[in-house]
Amino acid sequence: MAETRPNARIELQLRSLNQLFHTLDPSPFRERSLDETAETFIASWARELPRRLPLELVVHIAEGAGGEDSEALVSTAVRNHFGYLAESKRREFGALMARGRASLAIGLAFLALCTLIGNMLPSGGGWALGSMLREGLLIGGWVAMWRPIEIFLYEWWAVRGEQREFERLSHMTVCVLSAHREDGREEQTAEEAKGRQAGRTHAGEPHRAAGRHLPQEGKGR
Repeated sequence: MAETRPNARIELQLRSLNQLFHTLDPSPFRERSLDETAETFIASWARELPRRLPLELVVHIAEGAGGEDSEALVSTAVRNHFGYLAESKRREFGALMARGRASLAIGLAFLALCTLIGNMLPSGGGWALGSMLREGLLIGGWVAMWRPIEIFLYEWWAVRGEQREFERLSHMTVCVLSAHREDGREEQTAEEAKGRQAGRTHAGEPHRAAGRHLPQEGKGR
């Protein structure tokens, strides 16, 4: 039997669900953008969690009711928001690669031109100016190659990493807990504990009917 992996939990403490969303966004609730502060908090917390574990967002709200409806709404909004950011990073990555290829073609052409002109300059005969110009053209050609080198060696992996991080956030599960819901769970747990304690107390009393009834139910099972 496969072992179930625990979720990496991200927790938010809010007064109401409205704090989670951008206040100036007129879109419907399911399509609204997350507040920038909430987005930054969630993304920064996710970076500190193990990447091999699935993410879970737990939202604690002090006002309003939680439950399945709130969880469905917030889950849809979170999925749409981070899914949109992941798609934006995917398009940014594609544009960066296209710009890198264009820069590489331009840089190679300029380097070849500089090399060709440098080879056409007279050499020898103690003409120091020709050697200086040839070296300067060669250096200028390689300077033109810096931009494509920077893109293909340094810039692409940062954009790709952000895209994968947003994709991971778009697939996290969401749980919304209200103060009423949490208090209800605590009260239910306390009542169950009192019930078990009362059951043990009554079982020890010399009440014959109850003393017989409980063991008989256990034997029947």
